[in-house]
Amino acid sequence: MAKSTFLYVSVIRTTPEKLWSALTDGEFMKQYWFGSHCDSQWTAGSSWKMVNSDGKILVEGEIVESIRPKRLVIRWTRDSKPDFQDEVPSLCVMELEPVASAVKLTVTHSIEREPSKLIGEVSKGWPLIISNLKSLLETGSIALDESFKKSCG
Repeated sequence: MAKSTFLYVSVIRTTPEKLWSALTDGEFMKQYWFGSHCDSQWTAGSSWKMVNSDGKILVEGEIVESIRPKRLVIRWTRDSKPDFQDEVPSLCVMELEPVASAVKLTVTHSIEREPSKLIGEVSKGWPLIISNLKSLLETGSIALDESFKKSCG
């Protein structure tokens, strides 16, 4: 079966531990993820869910692999959007690699389907989220707020 993949790489001036914490701390996450956050125990086999600012579960799945502070793999098994019900599970792999005084974050989101509406959608979202994360860790404030997200549709 064909595979659809989205790859995003960012270099963030921080430490692997700080980046890992930012990726797994739900309260911190709300700052850069437009009010949404992910909830999990962050260990292999634990459940995982993405929750919006109103408390609605948007996506559910499980942690496939968790190697602090190097690698996090999440399988999305259920999406609340009807257009994406046939497009699960998908796999999101986050790899953290120290580079000098920074950390290279590689996000690879894939699904065993081509073409994929879900991968098209995450390819719009991940750059916004990671840009906010990078800005927050490096400067203390996000680059884009909720009004920007709403203007993008």
